[in-house]
Amino acid sequence: MQFSPTNGDFTFVSSTDAEELSGTIEAPDVKLNMGADSGKDAYATTFLRQRGYGWLLEVEEDDPEDNKPLLEELDIDLKDIYYKIRCVLMPMPSLGFNRQVVRDNPDFWGPLAVVLLFSMISIYGQFRVVSWIITIWIFGSLTIFLLARVLGGEVSYGQVLGVIGYSLLPLIVIAPLLLVIKAFEVASTLFKLFGVFWAAYSAASLLVGDEFKTKKPLLIYPIFLLYIYFLSLYTGV
Repeated sequence: MQFSPTNGDFTFVSSTDAEELSGTIEAPDVKLNMGADSGKDAYATTFLRQRGYGWLLEVEEDDPEDNKPLLEELDIDLKDIYYKIRCVLMPMPSLGFNRQVVRDNPDFWGPLAVVLLFSMISIYGQFRVVSWIITIWIFGSLTIFLLARVLGGEVSYGQVLGVIGYSLLPLIVIAPLLLVIKAFEVASTLFKLFGVFWAAYSAASLLVGDEFKTKKPLLIYPIFLLYIYFLSLYTGV
């Protein structure tokens, strides 16, 4: 039994007259239209890349290393600076500090802060002393460095600069005491000598190593004179 189809696409047959039913349905190609904006964006991207301006389309990703804290960016380690300050102020080996870290691991910001602090307390109304103290620090350290190299010492200019700068701390410590006892000339002189010896010993014990042997006085003496000059800039004498 056969039924007439309503259109020309299908033919219906009775299951009794057909042994097997088979067939396929073909779907037409479907094209998706993403809209006019997508086409324009693709055209603009292609146009820029063909003209060599593809770099305008690149998006920079944030680098975790660019988000470092300011102190880390400037290479400032406050704990390290604090430890070095303690090593300079307490130079006795019996206290157990690893004082060689001041020489072997030099930094710039710690000594600069100490030198600026010494400059601030030395102003007394004449601001030009600040630049003068910084100049003496830089060129005085250069003189000690050259002398140490001539005598056979294995030190760098950065190491000498750091040690000389940090070793100004004893002079900063005695500065308030000098203001109190300045009326007592003998006591004031003794405190000045104590401060200079303290600073010079702290610096010399780090810079004057075993390699100098019998030549130690040739380096200790200019270090001592350098701190006398620093103290004279503070006291004006």
